[in-house]
Amino acid sequence: MDIRKTKLSKETVTTKRTSLSSLRHAFTKIIWPRRKLVLLGLVLIGINRLSGLVLPGSSKFLIDNVIVEKDTSLLRILLLVVGLALLVQSVTSFLLTRLLSVEAQHLISTLRAQMQKQVMQLPIAFFDDNKSGALVSRIMRDAEGVRNLVGTGLVQLVGGILTAAVAMFLLIRINTQMTLYAFIPLVIFGLISLKAFAYIRPIFRKRSAINAEVTGRLTETLGGIRVIKGFHAELQEYRVFEEGVDRVYQNVKQSLTATSLVTSLATLLMGLTSIIIMGVGGTLIIRGEMTVGDFVAFSLYLAFLIAPIVQMSNISTQMTEAFAGLDRMEEILLMEREGEEKDRTVVLNDFSLSR
Repeated sequence: MDIRKTKLSKETVTTKRTSLSSLRHAFTKIIWPRRKLVLLGLVLIGINRLSGLVLPGSSKFLIDNVIVEKDTSLLRILLLVVGLALLVQSVTSFLLTRLLSVEAQHLISTLRAQMQKQVMQLPIAFFDDNKSGALVSRIMRDAEGVRNLVGTGLVQLVGGILTAAVAMFLLIRINTQMTLYAFIPLVIFGLISLKAFAYIRPIFRKRSAINAEVTGRLTETLGGIRVIKGFHAELQEYRVFEEGVDRVYQNVKQSLTATSLVTSLATLLMGLTSIIIMGVGGTLIIRGEMTVGDFVAFSLYLAFLIAPIVQMSNISTQMTEAFAGLDRMEEILLMEREGEEKDRTVVLNDFSLSR
């Protein structure tokens, strides 16, 4: 029992070290060299999200001023402002996808080449312990998740935080009491999401290892099909592969269960928030403490607060998968290359012949 606990604690420490190393690698080698592009993406996402808040803000003026006072000149101004905001939003969305997504795919190809170069320079003993198919899977698949770091994933995450912050400020300006009632379920959802993603990340990491193992065995099976048929080992290989794909299925089921639980909880809490806002807002309108325009604007701003939080939960899942892939890449990139072993060479300082 003690030996098992010691082994588990060592694996935990190793995993934490690898995770910290992958975080440093993500920042120093991936994000920081592309800081100008990421900064441009953050500026574009800021403009995109702020322009998206124009439409809900105009609803108050449409109901309380244009419709009530029958002001057609203000209506034309509102239509012009909303149209320009929609144009800015569509242009910035195109630029975000065009700039960041293309750079993310370029980064993936660079990391794959880097991984292949590192693997080719590892000692022969490494290849004795690892299947060639598994190495192919690690080279090609582990780098795919970084598109969420340089691509739209990281920028969308920051944009969601920005949108939620601005929406929160506008909600407080309209009615502090209703904002407090709406904020409590969101805090509960955020705390549960943090626990859920801490649980999901090791699952994604393990899935990559299982996929690599199953792919490697399948590659070797198909490559040595003549030997397998010669020894009539088809049934054995079928059983091994069936067991492997079942492990993949169990891992996927585990992650889907966790993510679906988070999504269902988000739906429940957001629905509860809507019910509370309907009750409190309706009471305030009846008392004359809130206009209909303020209530409509509050409801729309609340949607702009909720939607980024739910979106951030999905993006966090993608980021979790990305860091799991980086963890596995770091395991390869930190290995000593052939010729770099400490005991490989012996330095002779004394060339004199003893008699």
